[in-house]
Amino acid sequence: MRHYTQLSRYGEIVSVLVRYGFGDLLSRLDIHRYLQAGRKILRIKSVERIERVPTGDRICMALEELGPTFIKLGQFAANRPDVFPFDLIASLERLQDSVSPFSSSQAVETIERDLKRPLAELFDRFEETPFASASIAQVHRALLHDGSEVAVKVQRPYIEELVTVDLSVMRHLAVLIEKHIEGMSIFNLRQLVEEFTGAIRKEMDFAVEAQHAERFAANFRGDPELRIPAIRYSHSGSKVLTTELIHGIKVTNVRELVDAGLDPHEIARRGARIILKQIFVDGFFHADPHAGNILITAGNAVCFLDFGMVGTLTPGTRRLMSAVLLGVVRRDPEQVVRVLRELTPGRLNRREFLEYEIAELMQEYASRPIGAIRVGELMRRLSGLMQSYRFKLVPGFYLLLKALITIEVIGCRLDPDFNLLEQITPFAKRLVSQQQGASAHAREISAAIADIASLAGDMPREIRETMHLLNSGSLGIEFEHRGLEPVLRKFEEFVNRLVYALVLAALIIGSSIVVLSNIPPKLYGLPVIGLAGFLAAGLMGFWLLISISRHRKI
Repeated sequence: MRHYTQLSRYGEIVSVLVRYGFGDLLSRLDIHRYLQAGRKILRIKSVERIERVPTGDRICMALEELGPTFIKLGQFAANRPDVFPFDLIASLERLQDSVSPFSSSQAVETIERDLKRPLAELFDRFEETPFASASIAQVHRALLHDGSEVAVKVQRPYIEELVTVDLSVMRHLAVLIEKHIEGMSIFNLRQLVEEFTGAIRKEMDFAVEAQHAERFAANFRGDPELRIPAIRYSHSGSKVLTTELIHGIKVTNVRELVDAGLDPHEIARRGARIILKQIFVDGFFHADPHAGNILITAGNAVCFLDFGMVGTLTPGTRRLMSAVLLGVVRRDPEQVVRVLRELTPGRLNRREFLEYEIAELMQEYASRPIGAIRVGELMRRLSGLMQSYRFKLVPGFYLLLKALITIEVIGCRLDPDFNLLEQITPFAKRLVSQQQGASAHAREISAAIADIASLAGDMPREIRETMHLLNSGSLGIEFEHRGLEPVLRKFEEFVNRLVYALVLAALIIGSSIVVLSNIPPKLYGLPVIGLAGFLAAGLMGFWLLISISRHRKI
């Protein structure tokens, strides 16, 4: 039955793609080999093309017609300028995640099945007409028996089954595209689909969203500038999420904010500070802070909604991002390139050309005052350069970029004089200075000592396993011959490190035996030879760690 459903959905997807002018692409993928109806569908492609419409718009129209999974895929792809061109990204950012609501009877059925209680027992009043509807869920107002007003987010029926089938089709299409279209393998579309699979699975589990909301609330506990709707766990599950109902004004309704006695200028700065704290202090940020997810309440308090999409940054990534932005402020292209190299796994080719292009970009902004520099525009142009040099940046970077651009657009709408770079600079300076302070060096030294201790503990076992492999003839080295000298050099480095490790281990073991044997002469009751051996081993281990970290070789 599931196989039939998948084939049926495959045929529907192919039909929609043909209707929007992508029949030639499907022909190149040999779809008819995998789908009986494929050849028949592709024969009618010339009748139904709409080639006068721009490609990006046709892609969006097709995604919207294909439903929730593909709408989410388009929104996910809009966060990846490293994979897709900017004109397509601009089209994907306009995708509307709003669809017709499903029936109230289905909503009630989902609530009662997920929470295992009848609706009358759960709520004193439940509004059948939803006040918001999106591709994954819709939201109803309700009243609890204790008189509390709540918002009840209910997942669409059968959405998991549809998403499972669609993801299977996406994986197959990604394989076909990389196989049959020359040059597409460099985009690694299969990995993109796998990343999207993880993201949408998390978004469909409302228990995960509740955890995200709780974490944000904990990070801002006691802060009157931010409100997070309280989760009602007694009325929540994996497909139903009940939260406190917040009455507020949409952040972009400037006239309504002013009429209510609120201050748009202060709201812009407050909202920026909240997002920047999430990014540069907590390393855990709201990755979709668009206008529909932000309400303003009394006292200019900012309220975030919908915590399905979040971003996470490691302390190292936060420091590097701060250094990039400070490099922009100081007009230092060399620093920007150096930090971008650290952010990029693997080797960066043509560094001198990239540094030249970034220097040109910095020169263009050099004549502008800081207040006139738009972070969104600058980061988009930097992303364009990174795309042209095939950068593969660390996870979370593009979600961060999207969050910064979105909050800057909202801030400028609230206050034409708003400048995000001025708001970012103090956070970035503070973070970089903390990383360069004495406490940071102490942490690095402590980590180095722990690494040495771990090395000493693992060394005997590693040496024993290596010697066993050598004696049994099971140790093999695989390499691609591209010239003998580099291979010999690498092999020599490997042998040098192995010999050095053996000597270090022997010194530690020998010193331990001397100390335990109580062999004179002694100093403070301990054998001098043993102490000297331990001292030499410590110096050798410390020198080895420094040599590896600085030069990656002995």
